[in-house]
This record gives sequence, C-alpha cells and structure tokens, in this order.
Amino acid sequence: MSLEDIKGTYDSVFSLGDLCLTSIQLKKNNLRPFSGVLDWMASPSLSNVNRLLKNRFVGFMDLPNLRIIGYASDQLICVSDDGYQIVSNHDFEVGKNTLSHLGGYPEVREKFDRRIKRFLEKMETSKRILFVRTEGTFEEVLELESILSKMVKHDFRILIVNHTDVSGLTEKNWPIERVSVVELPNQDIWNANDHFWKMMFDGVQLSGK
Repeated sequence: MSLEDIKGTYDSVFSLGDLCLTSIQLKKNNLRPFSGVLDWMASPSLSNVNRLLKNRFVGFMDLPNLRIIGYASDQLICVSDDGYQIVSNHDFEVGKNTLSHLGGYPEVREKFDRRIKRFLEKMETSKRILFVRTEGTFEEVLELESILSKMVKHDFRILIVNHTDVSGLTEKNWPIERVSVVELPNQDIWNANDHFWKMMFDGVQLSGK
C-alpha cells in the first residue's frame, strides 16, 4: 500500500510505539484524540508488542513483572515491564515512588486499565482505525497485520515508519494488506523530520474534525 491509501477519515488513531516520537507526531498533527496504552513508553521490539496485543494486554504492567531501573529524570523513575520488555519513563513520579518502592503504583495501574479498556472498546466500535508504529521488520509487521485483523471489527490501516540512512521520505512497497511503509532519515528523528510527518499525514483526519 502507498501513503495515498492511508488518506481519509478515522474514528481512532493509536500509536504502537516504539518511542514517544509517534505520540508526539500524532499530537503535532492533531491526530491524537485520546491517550493510547503505549503512548509514552519504550517498546523497542515489535514482536513483544505483537505478543501484547495477541494476549489482549493480559499481565501488562502487573506489579510482579515490574523492575525499577533508575531515575528517568529528576521527577520520574524508569520502570521496566520485564514480561513484555516494555519500559515506562513517564508514569512513576519521584516522591510517591522511590528506587525501592512504587508507592504510586495503584494510580498508574488505574490509568493503564482505563487506557486498555478504551483501546479494546475502540477495536470493536470504530469504523476505521489508523495504527502508527516506528521501527519494524517485514516479518514483525506481517504478524502485526494478522493480529489486528482478528482484533479490529471493522476497517483499519497501519503506517510503519522506519528510520534508516535515507536522505528523505522514501516509500517502500511491502506486499502486506492494509500496511503503508516509509523510511525517514535517522540523523535527528526527534526534530528534523517534522515536515516529513506532516507530508505523511496530509489527507488524514479524525471524524468530526
């Protein structure tokens, strides 16, 4: 599928990682109507995200699976869900949480439960959904499309953005139904590619906008 094929109106748009970058770009382009489960987390392995989706988030961020890594910043503690190899850098605030005790866990748990419930509800009710993921191999994306085809009741599209040594926005022709794949320059993924993201999302909008 080409970028032209993702144009249109969507009821829901979700980031599937791998970093906060995807959520930041959705927000910049007015395509983030609500928070997703993986918005502000590091999920470097798409295979683990696929497993998470296939399991419908069972066990995700459960306290026995959590490991405190250290300080993400002066205000936040970095915590890993070792069951899925997904890392939280933005959920556990210093004060309520320490390097030896996650005192704020009940609030974080409640937030993730709310986001998971909404995600699963949208899979059933949205007429058209766009999923956006940075970094994924052909095999991983093929599996992702297969898993989502079983979860999503109606129509969906997937946009995969891989950062490589290209000099500009480069479309790839992967023979996977419902999937558009592009490559972007990897020199400064956080700041230098804003215009490319804007080009990719040209013609994509939320229903009611």
